[in-house]
Amino acid sequence: MSMREPGAILLVACYELGHQPLAVAWPTAFLEREGYAPAVMDVSVEPFDSERARRAKLVAISVPMHTALRLGVMVARRVRDVTPGCHIAFYGLYGTLNAGHLLAGIADSVMSGELEASLVDLVRTLEGGSRPQASIRPVLAKLDFPTPSRAALPSLKKYAHLERDDRLELVGYVEASRGCKHLCRHCPIPPVYGGRFFVVPVETLLADIRQQVDAGATHITFGDPDFLNGPGHALAVARALHDAFPTLTFDFTAKIEHLLRHRDRLPELARLGCAFVVSAAESLSDTVLAHLDKGHTRADIETAVRLATEAGITLRPTWVAFTPWTTLEDYRELLGFVESQGLVDAVDPVQFSIRLLVPPGSLLLDSPALRPFLGELVDDQFYYRWIHPDPRMEALHAEVSSLVAVAADRREDAAVTFQRVRELADRHAGVAPRPLSAPAARRKRPPRLTEPWFC
Repeated sequence: MSMREPGAILLVACYELGHQPLAVAWPTAFLEREGYAPAVMDVSVEPFDSERARRAKLVAISVPMHTALRLGVMVARRVRDVTPGCHIAFYGLYGTLNAGHLLAGIADSVMSGELEASLVDLVRTLEGGSRPQASIRPVLAKLDFPTPSRAALPSLKKYAHLERDDRLELVGYVEASRGCKHLCRHCPIPPVYGGRFFVVPVETLLADIRQQVDAGATHITFGDPDFLNGPGHALAVARALHDAFPTLTFDFTAKIEHLLRHRDRLPELARLGCAFVVSAAESLSDTVLAHLDKGHTRADIETAVRLATEAGITLRPTWVAFTPWTTLEDYRELLGFVESQGLVDAVDPVQFSIRLLVPPGSLLLDSPALRPFLGELVDDQFYYRWIHPDPRMEALHAEVSSLVAVAADRREDAAVTFQRVRELADRHAGVAPRPLSAPAARRKRPPRLTEPWFC
């Protein structure tokens, strides 16, 4: 089979936060522009297709996050079973971070960064019958972006929806920029991008948004690591979106410090259709925030909540609730803050179970503050173990994780789950738990995506 025959190249998505996988749609477009006809598969919403794998000479597996990598390794093993001679490539942030393990028998190639042109080069090399040279260096060259190719992907109906005013709406997903100019120590992006980011032309974004609106999307998620890395570009994108689609709403992710720095732009973003903003607040402990090099303080978080509220935007903070430096009182204080600030319905309960993930290549591995708690690398799970100095926190993490997983499976009211998490924390602290109260079933809840997992 020639590399130009349909299905000779198979691009596989494993998990992308519950949205239709842009990390497959873009490489597909780059390959199609060069005359190739890749097949696609998203194992997060459809079963593994052995026939598609059997026809492929190259299988490229997208691994932008930890969950995707763990699933991707299972996919790679199944591919090897059905087509032993196939070239298997992993691409995305977690490919490079775990390249040593992947290239020791699971993968033939690993790519990350602005990788699509390198993927085309890999296909050409295989097409010419040559053996590709192994390289794990991230690619950080500016690309000429085509409109992502989504025609072969599963329908938007199979992915996360927007829950708003007791109804579910279809959601599209785009990225106005890739990479990040910040160097937060716990983030997987800095080891790959090294503080660089690349913007996507407005016209390319609008073309991608248009095809998703045509597919039924009424809301768009901007999945940039930080939409406000380039504030001028972000505002130009939001204005162009509103001009083209006046009823379309959107959400984006931005650092707390950016929300403060660009506070004057928040009211306009709200008028342009911003329904909510996700921000990695991570912790209320200034000690923890310093160890993570987040660039903000607890006081900044409080200010950001107020600014977003005044602008008419819901702030949905995310948290790393368990770190080696987070005390039990810190944890209980976090719960108290969420309650007092009226954020119970703005925080998915899974956030109260998130444990600091330390993958290979993490900037935290150079942190003297982490060293006393750091354990061994768990090769096949792609993270370093760490142990909390307070056994109560280890026990609390296990119990909260179990509680929120079960609650999510049965679609429990987030306010009920919150109260049960708070009760667990009080018990571990030796404090008499407060009585549970039934939340108002018909209360006004802020808009949210129906996929709460995110790593």
